[in-house]
Amino acid sequence: MDEESLLLSLELASGSGQGLSPDRRASLLTSLMLVKRDYRFDRVLFWGRILGLVADYYIAQGLSEDQLAPRKTLYSLNCMEWSLLPPATEEMEMQTSVVKGRFVGDPSHEYEHTELQKVNEGEKVFEEEVVVQIKEETRLVSIIDQIDKAVAVIPRGALFKTPFGPIRVNRTFEGLSSSEAKKLSSYFHFREPVELKNKTLLEKADLDPSLDFMDSLEHDIPKGSWSIQMERGNTLVVLRSLLWPGLTFYHAPRTKNYGYIYVGTGEKNIDLPFML
Repeated sequence: MDEESLLLSLELASGSGQGLSPDRRASLLTSLMLVKRDYRFDRVLFWGRILGLVADYYIAQGLSEDQLAPRKTLYSLNCMEWSLLPPATEEMEMQTSVVKGRFVGDPSHEYEHTELQKVNEGEKVFEEEVVVQIKEETRLVSIIDQIDKAVAVIPRGALFKTPFGPIRVNRTFEGLSSSEAKKLSSYFHFREPVELKNKTLLEKADLDPSLDFMDSLEHDIPKGSWSIQMERGNTLVVLRSLLWPGLTFYHAPRTKNYGYIYVGTGEKNIDLPFML
């Protein structure tokens, strides 16, 4: 959710019980403005909160003028002091995939994992147990990246692709119609497309290249991984992810108000295919 409309966004998303205390809201409003200025971001989004056993991580992301360029991610434990996280890598994801359970809430905390590694001694090959230490900050980077790729959402038309390539905010976007807002096909993954590249020319024939340049939610696997509901007397559409519980997207049809927030433990619902 955009820091410029943070209070309204938090109010619209509050139906999922994902509000913040008044002092946290006040701290966020001030500190995110300073983050935007100091890092020279085009936009700053309040991404959400990952719940820890000792403390919670408040997450913000900075976007450049090209909206699909790699985002800079920052975290805070008090909504005032922000630390920049390193970019996510495949190595980080593989390394942290063995860590299970809740976050502690301490970036310097180290998880210990025992794994078997092959050791060569001359012509003999032995397997020995090696204790690998994984920092919680590394796990935080990996989980945020996974959630972004899987369930960050944006409505169709909110961004447009310029003839020269960069993705810009569509200043003329006035919201989806009430009928379109009820369809999963009206919402896209807020990331570089993956499935779109595999479509045939015939499948792309009806797409508008300036608007339909991201992957639609309607093709997500497993089917049924999104809950879509109308709230507040049909004046608000709310999408909730069942794959990453805690992710809520909202959009008020015929207005520019939309956004998403994640408030959860940072744990994926790996049992979802068996629950549908």
